[in-house]
Amino acid sequence: MDKKCIAIFLTGDTAQTYNGKPLMLQDALFCPVLEWCMRAWSEKGVKRFYVVCDPEYHEEVTACFPRDAACAVGTEDDWARESGEFAGGCWIEEVREAVLPVGSMMLSFHSVPELIRLQRAVREDISNYHQNTGVNVLDPDTTYIDPRVTIGAGTVILPGTILRGHTVIGFGCEIGPNAMLIDSAVGDGSVVNASQVFESILEENVHVGPYAHIRPGCRVAAGCKVGAYVEIKNASFGRNTKMSHLTYVGDADVGENVNFGCGTITSNYDGVRKHRTVIGDNVFVGCNTNLVPPVTVGSGAYIAAGTTVTADVEPDALAIGRVRQETKAGWARRRRALYKKKK
Repeated sequence: MDKKCIAIFLTGDTAQTYNGKPLMLQDALFCPVLEWCMRAWSEKGVKRFYVVCDPEYHEEVTACFPRDAACAVGTEDDWARESGEFAGGCWIEEVREAVLPVGSMMLSFHSVPELIRLQRAVREDISNYHQNTGVNVLDPDTTYIDPRVTIGAGTVILPGTILRGHTVIGFGCEIGPNAMLIDSAVGDGSVVNASQVFESILEENVHVGPYAHIRPGCRVAAGCKVGAYVEIKNASFGRNTKMSHLTYVGDADVGENVNFGCGTITSNYDGVRKHRTVIGDNVFVGCNTNLVPPVTVGSGAYIAAGTTVTADVEPDALAIGRVRQETKAGWARRRRALYKKKK
């Protein structure tokens, strides 16, 4: 099969799509059909591809190319000039209608509704593939897995889960229910429960959720917890750090064994620029703390509940930044009486 060169023509069918792009650039399970096809042909030994399309699609087409294949993109005129030299003596197969690999066959389609019907079949193929490699996809009818996703044996995929892009999930994980991961890596033994993870890395035995939001650029070390209603963004966390609930940490570098109390936030945006917060190892951050960067909290420090931190905290220090409580006896009774008199 390595003696074959495949030329794929993407012109002439844009009127059949909703977004004006060729049918072969439509997504099937979040992955362009063209990439589906190139992956399938590559697995059968094809190593040379030429895609004929309008120049406006060249960048999207190039993103679909297999890494180890000889690939080129050009117009009809380019192909007419370059076909012989590019094929290098290989037999040329021209594909002039949209096709999608289903099982061992390439099935043609001519509209987006037809593609959606074919997508149901390939979704089942993907679920069967993962189950044959030791993954428990509990309910394939409510699970959507991109063909580029890798999942380790012993992992359980619960209903309502969506796995997209080049996501890699380790061994013995539990993903879902109702979780979405995009272009992320999840280490062995981790749990992502009813949460979303985007372009981030979770190491081994990390527990996420429920209802957590991990935005791009995060690295969460082994043993961490990103709990209920926690949002993190562009931040790194050392081993065994815990954010159990209702916390926002953005643009931060956090050490090991840090505990974030409920209601803690990093005020990373000043309206013009983003600033980073640095927190050392073994820091205790009390509930309802505001960290206003740029600020550094030294290892072993304590932040008292209700504190707004605007200056660096030395290692092993206690930072308290709140108004001292004042109690006025009888004030509430007098206020109620005044309110009734005004009515």
